[in-house]
Amino acid sequence: MLRKLALGGIRSRFRDYAVLFSGLVIASAVFYMFMALATNTKFLTSNSPIGMTPFIFGFGEVLLVIITMVYIVYANTFLMSMRQRDYAMFMMLGAKSRKIAQLIFIETVSVGFLASVVGVVIGMGLTGIAGNMLISMLHAPASHFAVVWPPALIATFGFFLLMFVLAAFVNAGRLLKTPMLELLHASTLPNRLQQKRWKLIVQGILAIVLLAIGYWSMTQLAKLQMAAIGIALITIVLGTYFLFNALLVWLIGLLKKNHAYAAKSLHTFTLSQLSFRIRDYTKILAVVAILFALALGAITVGLGFQNAIPELANTQSAYDATTIDANAATQKAAAELTGVTRKTRYTQKVTSKAVVFDQTQINARPLKFIAYDGKTSTHLSLKTNADLTKNMNEIASQLEQFRTPADAQRQIKIVPHAEYVALTGKTRNIVTYQVKDFAANYDAFDAMFKAQNKQFHVTNTQMSGQKMATYGLINEMFSGLAFMGFFLGIAFLAMLASTLMFKILSGASFDASRYLMLQKIGVRPGLLRRSVRHEIGALFAFPGVLGVIHVLFGLQLFTSMLHDPYHNIWIPFAIFIVLYGVYYALTVWLYEGIVIKKDLAK
Repeated sequence: MLRKLALGGIRSRFRDYAVLFSGLVIASAVFYMFMALATNTKFLTSNSPIGMTPFIFGFGEVLLVIITMVYIVYANTFLMSMRQRDYAMFMMLGAKSRKIAQLIFIETVSVGFLASVVGVVIGMGLTGIAGNMLISMLHAPASHFAVVWPPALIATFGFFLLMFVLAAFVNAGRLLKTPMLELLHASTLPNRLQQKRWKLIVQGILAIVLLAIGYWSMTQLAKLQMAAIGIALITIVLGTYFLFNALLVWLIGLLKKNHAYAAKSLHTFTLSQLSFRIRDYTKILAVVAILFALALGAITVGLGFQNAIPELANTQSAYDATTIDANAATQKAAAELTGVTRKTRYTQKVTSKAVVFDQTQINARPLKFIAYDGKTSTHLSLKTNADLTKNMNEIASQLEQFRTPADAQRQIKIVPHAEYVALTGKTRNIVTYQVKDFAANYDAFDAMFKAQNKQFHVTNTQMSGQKMATYGLINEMFSGLAFMGFFLGIAFLAMLASTLMFKILSGASFDASRYLMLQKIGVRPGLLRRSVRHEIGALFAFPGVLGVIHVLFGLQLFTSMLHDPYHNIWIPFAIFIVLYGVYYALTVWLYEGIVIKKDLAK
């Protein structure tokens, strides 16, 4: 009988349950995706030599757990808002408390378990698709990467089942302790506006001070170390809550007093809708603003690390590749290069003590080097042996690309043409390459690099002076961080918009009576839809704007790791505006379907 009642409840509100179920599926899929990385220590250590990488992933894991817990709480609230009236009716008809508790437990755990199963299956597919796409894009070797990862399975099922079992007990306990009439009318009670102006002023000042401290701490990472993150986390979360609590109450009150605005169209009704549950909205908007900042920040930083790979590699060598007496394999790989902007040929002679260049050739085509001091890079064009000696500290490692391991003890020199002709020794052909896009030619450069290493028996590839070696090292350092940034961004984006959507939809069934009343007195459906769009638009816009501000300040944390963390920032912003807009449109569509009746006779 209990199973029939539970299934009947799901069938009667299938669309609402479909929204809840799909949201939980997304949550569990994203959770599995990240856990497949965070719990795979072999993957982390083999793809990034940075000692802090496990800590960074661990920090992201903690954030994801916290965010998922908040998400499940709001999803659970949505579930209870749909069913508490039905439970109250069952109790009025004589159902025992124990049976009601069992019914709540069955429904809550069943929804959570099924969502976890489907989510994990989808998560495996997404992990494989997204993982392979990012690995290919970042040229990461992805050693030990696994789509099906048992620790991630255990963590996902264990976490979601635990959360829903706890939620079931909490739901049952709360419902059984709540009076029946209060259950029937729980969501029709307003959270009234705070009328005491001095409290709003105090909260507003606190918000500004706390946010200022948080933003300042993020610019002081070098001095405060990890404490900067802790300070920012606490102050920005509290500051965000106080800001919304003070700003929204003040703004709604101000607009209501503006009769010219309030009397226009359905503005008074829209403002009343916002003020009806303002306290609940304050909490959720603060959560969504933080989630928005984390999501946008994660993807922005991920893109930043991806862009930093070629940028840093470009500061280490002026040439994209240099070949010495290229054999057939090297020439074949070089023929596949695209967008070649400069191809320069030299000859050199190898004596017992030196590797010698012809001054005449160098005069016509000076040797190119880059002097990098950690902040800025300077391009050098060197023509004489004196130039080499003068800049030896800056160019020593780059000179290695013009000699082989057998030349380790030979000095590189530039001598006059007559002296060069008189020298006896093996003559070698040197070719340097410069292209428009190094990453687009990655495979060709990699093949050239490996062919040259094999030809000259290079054992220490990092000392070859080639850009490919530097690119590979930087790629190993940053690819894991970029990988995590994308995954965290996806996770937080899915959570934040769904959380806000659940919160708005959880009160939709109780708002329906007010919209129905307006329809019955003759208000056009078009005006009602406009009111819905304005109301939900405001709820989406407030956290979005503050989240963007958080990100703009938060990127200061990465100035020591990224040359310009704000480079191409419009790309992640554009992605988020589009995806955020999709969630907004979906929420409006679902909300309108609940509150606006097409046929008033029904």
